[in-house]
Amino acid sequence: MKGRLLSFTLFGESHGKAVGVLVEGLPPGIEVDVEEMKAELGRRKGIPRFSTKRKESDEPVILSGVFNGFTTGTPVAVMVWNRDVDSSYYEEIRNTPRPGHADYPAKLKFFGYNDYRGGGHFSGRLTVGTVIAGYFAKKLLERYNVRIRAYLRRIGSVECPSLEPEELLASTNPYCPDEDAFEGMLREMEDARRKGDSVGGVVEAVVVNVPPGLGGPWEEDIEADLASALFRIPAVKGVEFGLGFKFAEMRGSEANDPFVIRDGKVVTETNNHGGVLGGITTGMPLVVRIAFKPTPSVYLPQRTVDLERMEEVELRLRGRFDSCIVPKALPVVEAVIAFVLADHLLRRKAWEGVEKAQ
Repeated sequence: MKGRLLSFTLFGESHGKAVGVLVEGLPPGIEVDVEEMKAELGRRKGIPRFSTKRKESDEPVILSGVFNGFTTGTPVAVMVWNRDVDSSYYEEIRNTPRPGHADYPAKLKFFGYNDYRGGGHFSGRLTVGTVIAGYFAKKLLERYNVRIRAYLRRIGSVECPSLEPEELLASTNPYCPDEDAFEGMLREMEDARRKGDSVGGVVEAVVVNVPPGLGGPWEEDIEADLASALFRIPAVKGVEFGLGFKFAEMRGSEANDPFVIRDGKVVTETNNHGGVLGGITTGMPLVVRIAFKPTPSVYLPQRTVDLERMEEVELRLRGRFDSCIVPKALPVVEAVIAFVLADHLLRRKAWEGVEKAQ
């Protein structure tokens, strides 16, 4: 992912020797706690009952860019070994692309040289690197008291009611702040698991204490940058800000957020636009929702083709699959949002430095 000042590059494959990330543009002096990083990676494992039976310790190995517990200002490279790998089954299905996966377009894109084991470079396994990159971005945002919380807004047909940011941040449930809704989500995931199927959902992320003035028109648009980055997360099929698609049902008089003064500050009475106007943050909480499709790997029979014999066949997958990946996506969503915001914040601070020098 390429920002103006910050960028990160993912490397590795699902069944390769390792996965990892190269982060460039980080300023020196960011304190790094490997145990904190491991805790973030631990969140990426989701709810065990609905996650793959593949068990990885996800021990991050910092190769460069950190010295004596602080970033040095040079590129940071972090690697995580793949330990629990079983590729035998993927040899059997190498010529029968799995519906809903990137197997077929990857074969076309890379002329058949792609690593097809476990999805290769297209696997959700690579989000290990995304979470690590987000860890550094979060540490930077902490200096400005910017806080991000992603939660399960919907799983299948079960939706969590809307909450105020304060309620969300005060919740101790790591997945969903509404206990009744969460119980319903668990039942939805369990029903899919028992049937050998999978289920998708929606993650909502709320960011508070966002500095106003981040972003800009056209090429600087912070919504565009966030949406572009969020769509790079595997299985994401939709992104909306504020009321999103509900705006299409409204009149302007209903949709607009009136400006008011509270405690000597200009704020909006409502936050229908999710904290962004004209591609620029207003200082109100940033609100974004991300739709995830169901895991393509299911145990039910599916139709596909045999590319070698060029005939239609039935595919029955075997292996270790998630019945719902959405709980695992929470730290990934937070990481991506943090990275985009950190990049924009560094740009803004550069402008502020010039302004103060006048």
